[in-house]
Amino acid sequence: MGAEVTAVDSTIKEDMLRRIGADDFVDYTKEDFAASSQTYDVILDMVAGSSYSACIKTLNPNGRYLTANPRVSDMARSIFTTRFTNKVASFAFAREAKEELTALKAMIEDGKIVSIVDKVYPMDRAADAHRRVEAEQRLGAVVITIGDLGGIGVGDK
Repeated sequence: MGAEVTAVDSTIKEDMLRRIGADDFVDYTKEDFAASSQTYDVILDMVAGSSYSACIKTLNPNGRYLTANPRVSDMARSIFTTRFTNKVASFAFAREAKEELTALKAMIEDGKIVSIVDKVYPMDRAADAHRRVEAEQRLGAVVITIGDLGGIGVGDK
């Protein structure tokens, strides 16, 4: 598509993010991507604690900001940003309409979407799985299995 992608995450995820297509990488534990002179055409913000103002400030004119984990204040601010600036800000929530889920299923079956699984835990280790997610050290989804899968995919990778 011709896009240059900059991923912002912690060091542990850099290799994985580059493998799935990131051209550039910023380690947020060492530097603030918004403090550099770099600007962006599009920012997809998936982090609840991100600074709305900093993200908007780093957009190019006519740039677009989309947050998938908005705070109520950011939803209100997005209306004003879009109406009174040369930038577009919007937010989205995951929907679960049958048509969308069917389309998602087809993309998965066609191999257009591939999941990255970090670790698989049995239900009796759900607390360990939760701690892994909270620690931000995972490299993909953390899965909890419910019931007997015949030993397939159960336990740590």
